[in-house]
Amino acid sequence: MERLKGIDASFLYMETPNNHMQIGMLWVLKRPEGATGSYFDAVRALVESRLHLSKTYRRRLVPVPFDIDHPIWIEDPDFDLDFHLRHIAVPPPGDRSKLLELVARLHSRPLDRARPLWEMYVIEGLEDDQVAVYVKIHHCCIDGMSGTELMVSLLDFGPEPRDVPPPEKPWRPERAPTDFEMLLRASVHGVVTPIRSLRRLPRVIGAGIAFGRKALAREEPLPTAPFQAPKTPFNRALTPHRRYAVGEVSLDRIKAVKNAVGATVNDVVLAMCAGALRRYLDAAGELPAKPLLAVCPVSVRTEGGGDANNAVSAMFVSLATDIADPLDRLAAIKASTAHAKEAMKALPANTLQDWSMFAAPLVAAQAARLYSRWRIADLHRPPYNVIISNVPGPPFPLYLAGAELLHSYPISLAIEGIALNITIMSYRNEVAIGLTADREAVPDIEHMMEQMPAALAEIEAALAKRP
Repeated sequence: MERLKGIDASFLYMETPNNHMQIGMLWVLKRPEGATGSYFDAVRALVESRLHLSKTYRRRLVPVPFDIDHPIWIEDPDFDLDFHLRHIAVPPPGDRSKLLELVARLHSRPLDRARPLWEMYVIEGLEDDQVAVYVKIHHCCIDGMSGTELMVSLLDFGPEPRDVPPPEKPWRPERAPTDFEMLLRASVHGVVTPIRSLRRLPRVIGAGIAFGRKALAREEPLPTAPFQAPKTPFNRALTPHRRYAVGEVSLDRIKAVKNAVGATVNDVVLAMCAGALRRYLDAAGELPAKPLLAVCPVSVRTEGGGDANNAVSAMFVSLATDIADPLDRLAAIKASTAHAKEAMKALPANTLQDWSMFAAPLVAAQAARLYSRWRIADLHRPPYNVIISNVPGPPFPLYLAGAELLHSYPISLAIEGIALNITIMSYRNEVAIGLTADREAVPDIEHMMEQMPAALAEIEAALAKRP
């Protein structure tokens, strides 16, 4: 048995009937020529042979009575692989729009908390002898970096699946603890954990004060902070339904801009997103005078940090959408990320994990439901405007059950008040873009996606004109 960590548990407590806390991947694959037999059966056999490579597959949550403490992970005594693997097809003509519409509907459905929190869909009926695989996993199990590790555990370097050694010890299910055992464990934990976290409190506060003094002494602006964001059409309360759009740009183009201006890949990605949002909002007559504010999840995973769970912090970055010139906007974003990184260095990497330990499960979950039910996000200024994640992926070709992986698109989550999520993941020489949004907040999500390559081209054109 293992107790759910505080930051992982927070993703459970944020979940409501309108706010589903799952992330995922959409893989588009090319079947090998002359392949025979059922591709679904091949995928099932491969997954079954690799269940031991990640704890995520076969463990489920057991809630503590009265929600007085975080739930417990156990090895599911009722694990049923066939419940988690699904075989479906898109309707004709099987083009990208039909596939994305299907995935958006699947992503709008919550996972069953009485079972391990993942599902995998093998999707047939696509054009050009292609097949898709959509995987969704609850965010309490996994973050972006550990998601990449899980992805590589399933995929192979060639068409022939590699030999995976069996586990050193055979898998054994666990008996679900009784209510009395859960309450006893929770009572001990309720005393010990706050004391441990309180011991870190002076260090956290001291680091924050020291950083502020240092910034003031250098006469530098303090890093961008939440609740400075303007209101936009996608800062609103959620419905249960999602839209999903994907696109891609060349990684070489991103790197060329990076080298030309002395920035990082992440700076250029943020500038592309900022330009796309500016173009989208300007065309709709909704561009705020103040710059949009993005929150960027940042991995604080250390080497040997395990194969699952969340190890993340966050930095707040101004997207400088009030600046018309694309190169000036990129320079402003570069400065904002630099300040945000300095602020993150000043604070301990596990600050978010420490604070989340204080969340009372019952209170947190009830507060989230009331916030969603009464649509309170419509009544106040958003803490930030958009979530933007940039996750590096493998630069080499991969295969799933003999089929070549052509595209690997991320799909993420919206949250109350922040109804748009932009997730970027690289694969080979492709930067894949996934837009996940509330269905009502961004009804023309395909138009927003079209602005992504257009915004990158706008930066390149400005560079070409620079003397």
